[in-house]
Amino acid sequence: MNATNGLAALELGIENSTHKNMGNHKRFEIELRRVVRAILVVDVVESVRLMQEDEAGAVRSWRAYADEVAERIVPAHGGRLVKSLGDGLMIEFPAAPAAVQAALALQRLGADLNDGVPEAHKMRLRIGVHVSPLVVDERDVYGHGVNLAARLATLAGPDEIVVSADVRDQLTPQLDADIEDLGECYLKHLQQPVRAFRVGAPGDRPLLVPGALTDLKATVAVIPFLTHGVAAEYDVLGQALADDVIAALSRSSEINVVSRLSTTAFRGRDATLDTIADHLKADYVISGSLAVSGGRVILKAELAQTRSRQVVWSKTLRGAVQGIILGRDGIAERLVSETCTAMMLHELRYAVGSALPTLESRTLLLAAITLMHRISPLASQQAQLMLQALIERSPRLAVPYAWLAKWHVLQVTQGWSDNPAADGKQALENTRRALDRDATLSLAMTVEGQVNTYILKNLEVAENCYESSLRENPNDALAWLLKGTLHAFRDEGKEAVRHTRQALRLSPLDPLKYYFDSLAATAALAAGQYPRALNLAQASLRLNRAHASTLRVLITALWKLGREEEARKQARDLLKIDPGFKVSTYLERSPAAPFQLARTVASALQSAGIPK
Repeated sequence: MNATNGLAALELGIENSTHKNMGNHKRFEIELRRVVRAILVVDVVESVRLMQEDEAGAVRSWRAYADEVAERIVPAHGGRLVKSLGDGLMIEFPAAPAAVQAALALQRLGADLNDGVPEAHKMRLRIGVHVSPLVVDERDVYGHGVNLAARLATLAGPDEIVVSADVRDQLTPQLDADIEDLGECYLKHLQQPVRAFRVGAPGDRPLLVPGALTDLKATVAVIPFLTHGVAAEYDVLGQALADDVIAALSRSSEINVVSRLSTTAFRGRDATLDTIADHLKADYVISGSLAVSGGRVILKAELAQTRSRQVVWSKTLRGAVQGIILGRDGIAERLVSETCTAMMLHELRYAVGSALPTLESRTLLLAAITLMHRISPLASQQAQLMLQALIERSPRLAVPYAWLAKWHVLQVTQGWSDNPAADGKQALENTRRALDRDATLSLAMTVEGQVNTYILKNLEVAENCYESSLRENPNDALAWLLKGTLHAFRDEGKEAVRHTRQALRLSPLDPLKYYFDSLAATAALAAGQYPRALNLAQASLRLNRAHASTLRVLITALWKLGREEEARKQARDLLKIDPGFKVSTYLERSPAAPFQLARTVASALQSAGIPK
């Protein structure tokens, strides 16, 4: 039972049965009883995908499982089968220990039925158990505890059992079950967190290991470039250039990069894409060949996706031999920039054409990040849906909560929020949920700084957040960027430029580069470096023309450089993007409002024709 659809169906069934019985309330007054019961909910992971890929096989597997549960496991543990849907079960037990023993038996049954089944077609189960006072009759059970059991199942990974604190209190560790505390967990539609525990079969020592969380990063392998037909002294160039590409890719926080020690094994081999993918477990492979002519390198490179076996990008790039040897040529950075862009756009196209439940987690995240930064209300809504789907699928992961927090910040900074205070509160709740799951996640600390910068206007707290992020991860490019922008807002131009330069050095060259260039332009503006601000703003707008903040910097830089007619033209473009924009709107929203930077921008905007 898919967590979004199946568990909702169970809950809907509860509500429907309640309404149906209301018409005959007199008869049910006799039959209804209030008792304490343990409710167990079974959910099939990715049931939609299993049905789409092999409907007949999925139905056969589920029927075999459900029949065995009803005929053997439920009676053996004194339970009562309350509901059986196409991909889920709800079972009632008189006490928590019996429910947990039954859950372990259900787990073993699932493993037995999966024996010998190909990995992609295995029926993975997750189970939630809660005990509480309920209302029961001969056909159904009613109460908040039923929904809570269903929600606990969403916390479980494939082949896992998650129980509430009320269940755990009735268990004897190492006798009834091996128990792992998951801490305070947030569940959908519940305002307060719920203490949850993962349980496994009892033994002499803990049998549970921390659940393998879904890896949200695509894995990229860079194979040393072939150097057929080049002079012996240039034979090393293919490996050297691959090393430069690996180093550049490794600065990205959104992808995994296979070590050069692993990829070097394929140097000079005519290996197939399938062979490389099988050995390196890569999602994408960068490969190619190079030639040398007159001190120049001609590199023919391509990016292939192992899932589809498609080449998603290919290009011929040129550079200098001596520059590559000394590590000063930009060919590696250009290759990284274009392949990262191609990779994210490929994942986005795949996501847009597919149903959310069938998408891989890394595709959901990469597509959501790309959509968030398209600066479009419709794209932003799609990004939110993807992040929420990812959170429902993997509620123990920290990264999606951090990106959802950033989504709320962008709603405010783009002027799309109906209630900025509420969005700010939601953003902080999500950063805290992220940090509850991973206290070392620098992205969450950075986004918390964003909330305090752009929504709460508490720049001192924001600076502390950015510094905490950089202590945890000195290579967090976004933290360097936003800390530099904060210095710019406070008219600390020298520090602003230094920090944003560091961000540009560390930042992956991907579709979000426009954002780095835009904020770096703001830093240059604060430092009075108007030509640099102009160049960075123009570079940013080439990648994203719809970013109003960049246009404001561009207008200011042009006005300060005496290019007034160009500034007026850009002001007209800004009003086309945001017809209701006024100078007063900028001053109301900007964290720089109390400082000289905001007064400089406001004066230039008004002079260029933006209404006061």
